[in-house]
Amino acid sequence: MSKPTGIDALLERVRSGYRRIGPHEAHAAAAAGTALLVDIRYAALRERDGVVPGALIVERNELEWRLDPQGSHRLPEATDHELRVVVLCDEGYASSLAAESLHRLGLRRATDVIGGFQAWRAAGLPVTGP
Repeated sequence: MSKPTGIDALLERVRSGYRRIGPHEAHAAAAAGTALLVDIRYAALRERDGVVPGALIVERNELEWRLDPQGSHRLPEATDHELRVVVLCDEGYASSLAAESLHRLGLRRATDVIGGFQAWRAAGLPVTGP
């Protein structure tokens, strides 16, 4: 019997490798300074829906370049491989793939927000903008 294929199977495999967190846990970790909240949504979504105050904006296509602690194009926040990164996308799908990619870079504490920005906003957590 062959393994299931497709995006749903891929997401299931990826997500089995780490513990995802909900919006309230992500908010608490960011507020406590124990995690770096990274918003990977593209500009049009941020303009349409607003942003999470304090979240680092790194669009998905630059994520690995900016968060690799050993990379030549890293951001100052990319201090070491023990950094806990919490990735936020629009609905919690792209962020799962992004978190898995960060794991492959050695950022083993990376995770993502279940339901993404939409769940964050629905939970009544802080958002600035529209």
